[in-house]
Amino acid sequence: MGKRSPKYSDPSQDIKVATTTKIWGLTLGMLAICIPLSAVTRSGAIIPLAALGGATAGTLAIWRSDEKKSKPPYFSGQEIELLEQRIANLETIISSDDSDLHQKIHRLESDATAEVRTQFTTPENKA
Repeated sequence: MGKRSPKYSDPSQDIKVATTTKIWGLTLGMLAICIPLSAVTRSGAIIPLAALGGATAGTLAIWRSDEKKSKPPYFSGQEIELLEQRIANLETIISSDDSDLHQKIHRLESDATAEVRTQFTTPENKA
């Protein structure tokens, strides 16, 4: 007990098998109830076929869902190096002391302050 069968050694396979077993177990229970009721209600095979179709669709969804997500998007070593270089370049740009940029910021601040002062000292605002 506790050992996995060699056929289903992958944990995702165990989950798929367990879920499929539950789906079809519940479907058999539904069929056991639906078949006698369909004879009494004269509804035909619609309800049992719907149960079988739902179980089939659920099983297909479970077993095919992992195919699309099977390989996580890992970066290769070359891609990681390229990203590290780009990050280093951005850090250099951000941390560099760009005097031209500081002068532009200072000029914009002084222009904005001068503009605010002229708005409050115009004769229109004093009236």
